[in-house]
Amino acid sequence: MNLRRDVFQAISDPTRRAILLLVATQSMGAGAIASNFDTARPTVSKHLQILTECELLKPEQNGREIYYHLNPKKMKEIADFIEPFRKMWDDRFNKLETIMKNYKPKK
Repeated sequence: MNLRRDVFQAISDPTRRAILLLVATQSMGAGAIASNFDTARPTVSKHLQILTECELLKPEQNGREIYYHLNPKKMKEIADFIEPFRKMWDDRFNKLETIMKNYKPKK
């Protein structure tokens, strides 16, 4: 049975989110990514594997080195899923703000 990794489980890990932030601005090799963390390189490689399996990162072979790129299409899927929730909370906070502005304490 071939199980696919869940993208939301993947981004729940702070190290994987940090990796995504690192490669958001430029593609990086595993060694360059690993140098930003105080963990063993095999641990970072496991995180890269999970992010690649979820298609959040796209690996590209360049000679001997593999460079990892952020996959904007997959990130957009996540953003599209989260957007209705963001709108709902924005509406709720706006209503709360209106209530707070109009609140007049009893004397």
